[in-house]
Amino acid sequence: MNTSPPLDISRGSGVRRLLPAVVTVALLIALWQGYVEVSGIRPQLLPSPLRVAQQGWGHRAEIAGHAAATLQVTLTGFAVSLTLAWALAVLVDFSPWLRRAFVPLFVASQTLPIIAIAPLMVIWFGFGLLPKVLVVALVTFFPMAIGLIEGFAAADRDAGALLRSMGASRGQVFRYVRLPSALPRFFTALRIGITYAVVGAVFAEYVGAREGLGIYMSLQKNSFRTDLVLAAVLVTAVLSIALYLLTFAVQRVVAPWASDRG
Repeated sequence: MNTSPPLDISRGSGVRRLLPAVVTVALLIALWQGYVEVSGIRPQLLPSPLRVAQQGWGHRAEIAGHAAATLQVTLTGFAVSLTLAWALAVLVDFSPWLRRAFVPLFVASQTLPIIAIAPLMVIWFGFGLLPKVLVVALVTFFPMAIGLIEGFAAADRDAGALLRSMGASRGQVFRYVRLPSALPRFFTALRIGITYAVVGAVFAEYVGAREGLGIYMSLQKNSFRTDLVLAAVLVTAVLSIALYLLTFAVQRVVAPWASDRG
């Protein structure tokens, strides 16, 4: 049986799904450029997209260095958050008592205002890597932990009961039923978390850092270089989108059956 046509159709439909967003962005940029040219507004207030691109390219080496620092903070903090989310979610799944003890704490962690916590992290731990990593971990931990916990709980009970009736241990039931069941929800949570990670890293740097896109934006804002601030914002958006798309590639390797559902 030839399966090539459905595959080609799927790829084409993927391009068609992206087309409206691309057209919308292009239209907004054109309107922005036209407004700046017609109104004569000062670049310090609203630079044109062309100026943002030109100045960003002119300062590309400096921006790239700060982007690398932000990416380091993002990935380090996200790795810490990911490790903790998996460890605690598995513990919670194996113990109803831990579920009742930890899940309310996970929810309560989201009530902490990051705008107040981030400066405290800088005061307590200085301007190094640690406070920014902690901010990123705090921002991204909740969606991944809850996604895993709910994914484990949504496993097929009949499949688990069947394995147990065949003499499978609890660990084997977890491995062959509960873990595969949780992965689709986990990757959805992962995509939410990775976008939060970039925002959290930039915000932590904005509060206090020696390098990174956040501190770069702060310095350029104080110098009334709105064009360079927007150039850094564009780089931040590109980083977020790239990491978001990377999660789909990882999902195709780790859980291809979940990828095929889309």
